[in-house]
Amino acid sequence: MSDSIRSVVDSAAVDQTIDKATLDLIWEAQRSEITEYVIYNRLAARVQSPHNREVLERVGQEELVHHDFLAGISGRRATPRPMTVWWYLFLARFLGVTFALKLMESGERTAQLGYERLEHVEGVAAIIHDEKEHERELLDLLKDERLEYAGSIVLGLSDALVELTGALAGLTLALADTRVVAMVGLITGLAASLSMAASEYLSSKSEEDSGSGKNPIKAAAFTGLAYLLTVIILILPFLLVDNVYLALGLTLSAAVVIIALFTGYISVAKDLDFWPRFVEMALISLGVATISFALGWVVRLVFGLEG
Repeated sequence: MSDSIRSVVDSAAVDQTIDKATLDLIWEAQRSEITEYVIYNRLAARVQSPHNREVLERVGQEELVHHDFLAGISGRRATPRPMTVWWYLFLARFLGVTFALKLMESGERTAQLGYERLEHVEGVAAIIHDEKEHERELLDLLKDERLEYAGSIVLGLSDALVELTGALAGLTLALADTRVVAMVGLITGLAASLSMAASEYLSSKSEEDSGSGKNPIKAAAFTGLAYLLTVIILILPFLLVDNVYLALGLTLSAAVVIIALFTGYISVAKDLDFWPRFVEMALISLGVATISFALGWVVRLVFGLEG
C-alpha cells in the first residue's frame, strides 16, 4: 500500500479545492475502487493457494484505501456496483478465477488511464503507482487448471469445427436430407471424439512418462468433451429444420459463433490478439466446409444420387 495515500487517509488531511468535473471523475473512481475491493475479496475466497489468496486480499485492501482517500476529497462514501460484482463472480464460477482476474487486470489498465485525468489532484500519482503494481502482482499469480488444459480444449474444438463442418457440408449436398445428415454427422462426431480423446491421452501419457506434461486422463476428457459438445451444437440445426441448406447455413453460423467465443476466452486469458486468431480459425473452418461442399457435389454426380 502506498505510504503517501495511507498518511492522507489516516490523517484526513485532504485540503484541496476541486471543480465539479473533477469531483465527478473522483466519484466514478470511488465506485470502481470499492467495487474492485469487493470482487477481489470474494475471488480470494475461491482460490486454494494461500499465497494467491493473500495477494488478492491485499490488493483488495489497497483498493479500499484508494476509495477512502478519494472519499476524503469528495466528502462521501461510495457503494459497490452490484451487477459488476455479480458478473465477475459469475465468470469466475463458470470460466475460472484466472479468466475473471484477467478481465480485472485489464480493468486496472483502464483505471490507470482514468487516473491520468486526475494527476493534478494531490495523492493520485501514488494511486497510479499502486494500480501498476496491482497489474504486475495479478499477472504473477494467475494460474488455472482450465488454462493448463486449454491446449486440449483447443485441440478438441478446432478439430471438431474443421472436420465436422467439412463433413456436414459435404453430406449436405451428397445426401440432401437433414435427418440422414444429422445421423451420419452424429455417428462420425461420436467416433471422432473418442478417437481424439484417445490420441490426446496417449500424447499426454508420453509427456507424463518423460517427467512433464498434463494429467493424461484429464487432458483426454477435456479434448473429448470439447469435441463432443461442438458436435452436438453443429448437428442441432439439422434436427430442428427441414431445409438442408438452411440447416447448413445455421451450422456454419454456429461454428463462427463458437470460434468467436472461444477465441475471445483464450485471448483474454492468455493476452493474445483476438482478431488474427479468430480470422485464421474461421477461414480454415469455412474454407474446409466450402471444399467439402464441392466434393459432395462431385460425389452426388458420380454416384447419381437424387435429392
